Amino acid sequence: MLYTLKSCTQLRNHEIIQHLHAHIMKLGFGNHVYVATSLLHAYVVVSFVDACVLFDEMPAKNTVTWNTMMAGYSRLGDVERARLIFEEMPLRDVATWSAMITAYVNNGNQECGLSVFRDMVMDGGLKPDQVTAGSVLSGCAHLGHLGLLVGKSVHGFMVKNGWELNVEIGTVLVDMYAKCGFLKGAAGVFELMQERNVMTWTALICGSAQHGYSKAALSLFEMMQKAGVRPNELTFTGILSACVHTGLVEEGRKYFELIEESGLEPQIHHYGCMVDLYGKAGLLEEAYEVIKKMRFEPNVVVWSAFLCACKEHKQFEMAERVVEQVMKMVKPDNDGGVYSLISDLYALGGKWDDAERVRNLMVNQHVRKVRGSSFVRSG
Repeated sequence: MLYTLKSCTQLRNHEIIQHLHAHIMKLGFGNHVYVATSLLHAYVVVSFVDACVLFDEMPAKNTVTWNTMMAGYSRLGDVERARLIFEEMPLRDVATWSAMITAYVNNGNQECGLSVFRDMVMDGGLKPDQVTAGSVLSGCAHLGHLGLLVGKSVHGFMVKNGWELNVEIGTVLVDMYAKCGFLKGAAGVFELMQERNVMTWTALICGSAQHGYSKAALSLFEMMQKAGVRPNELTFTGILSACVHTGLVEEGRKYFELIEESGLEPQIHHYGCMVDLYGKAGLLEEAYEVIKKMRFEPNVVVWSAFLCACKEHKQFEMAERVVEQVMKMVKPDNDGGVYSLISDLYALGGKWDDAERVRNLMVNQHVRKVRGSSFVRSG
């Protein structure tokens, strides 16, 4: 019965799961906590409404039951409900705490995730397992210096307790150190790893590119290819970003062409990097051609990169081709910096009436002037 439920969950077949539910009730297994929890997990995957009904009707619940429901709310992005389930639980195990940490981290609230981790260790008296450590380290990767301090502490705990540096935990460590800017630590873990996958290489390549170590990123990419590891889409984003940072136009062209040679299709962020690369080099016609040949509808971020290059190189004539088109795409709540950029471009071209029109539009729509978007982060 449990095996059948697991198979149906993998198939994501709601109708079959409902039939199994009816069969379980008919056989009198509905109050069996292990069977009901397996059924709950199946419903969490295919129909959360049914999962909620079943959870409320269950006469007996174990820790796995509560954990399953909490993970369901987390998957939906409802961290508040997940936290309510967490608080209501009579008993919590390591998996419970890990699920709550993961819920916060996956939904962008890394600070709360680390706070739960602290409570787990200090108040709960529990030691983290590999799942916990992975979630905590993923959260640390987005918290700069604070994240680095906590990440180092978790790493120290792992070393002290003799944890094996396998590919999963090693990759998370490399990613955390790289994103926090501690490239020496990232490289140190990387060198100690006996097995590396594409995500391990990509984490170090992207971290090096993000923090301005472009030559190191390019060198790592060549080493990766020699090791026979095939790059993925994110790898190419990192390597193209490195080319943008250093102004390596020819290398950027080569790596962009290599995307398709590697059996992948260029994505919008790859095109965006090329627009950035050509634009910063003053090759505005080439940048414009990239946009025209894109397989996707260019978004505001792509056009902003192009317009920024037009402003930087004082080429209003190039910007004038698309500026009104971009204006129609701009959303006041999100793209205030683009309005300001367009106004500056009109002023650059001596079109003061148009510049004033855009400024008035910003005032009337209560647009905040914010920094524009980019495909490449500064180091």
